[in-house]
Amino acid sequence: MLSGKRGVVLGVANERSIAWGCAKACAEHGACLAFTYLGDAQKKRVSRLIESELPGSLLFPCDVARDEDIISLFSSIADAWGTLDFVIHSVAFAHREDLGGAFVKTPRSNFLLALDISAYSFVAVAREASRLMTQGGAIVTMSYFGAEKVVPRYNVMGVAKAALEACVRYLAYDLGPAGIRVNCVSAGPIRTLSSSAIPGMKHMLDIVEKWAPLQRNVTQEEVGRTTAFLVSDLSAGITGEVIHVDSGYNILGFTALGEEGKENARPDENGAAS
Repeated sequence: MLSGKRGVVLGVANERSIAWGCAKACAEHGACLAFTYLGDAQKKRVSRLIESELPGSLLFPCDVARDEDIISLFSSIADAWGTLDFVIHSVAFAHREDLGGAFVKTPRSNFLLALDISAYSFVAVAREASRLMTQGGAIVTMSYFGAEKVVPRYNVMGVAKAALEACVRYLAYDLGPAGIRVNCVSAGPIRTLSSSAIPGMKHMLDIVEKWAPLQRNVTQEEVGRTTAFLVSDLSAGITGEVIHVDSGYNILGFTALGEEGKENARPDENGAAS
């Protein structure tokens, strides 16, 4: 369903990344792909992955905190391909010390950094990518349930993801007349390099498995297949949406932790999780 399509994937850190699951699903459906990296260590990891599993893919440096890097990335894409069909944005960052304790103690500089990398970068990427989508296209980003409800210890990242989801809607409105669709996948908890920084990750996984309608956690592959659908013409009438891939957990009306998790949910007076 993606035969002849060309797309850029931002955010692959290793083979367990959600972005890598998305990339593999798109490649399985015929897409040609380009990837980005930040720093030499990530370049080596991503290079090994694409050489072994997706040979022929392109690889470019990009620090999404720098407008000039984003501009350079899409200039390189224009030189290589001329036009672009889709972008998958799976980039987020918050300082580890801000993912735990009390949200109210988040420093201004750390708050701004989380919003910049996790939300504004999507706007900047969409702006440059849209210039190459001369025949329309699709842009997809990744969120989490903590954008909608309080997930203790997710803290500033929940706020950043809430901003990201709002950006999806405003970008969908702006870019719709050009035939460019903008959507978001809200994935259930998955063990990745990024999620390992979140305190209580095992508890989050256990709770979803116990309470979600499907009574299991989702996989990288399931998120990837949904993303491939969203960047394909099969989803031509969908834009501005947040699609949940979380075994149905988001539909529940009770606490995000379950009854047995309440005693561990609230930080103590020193800001540390009990």
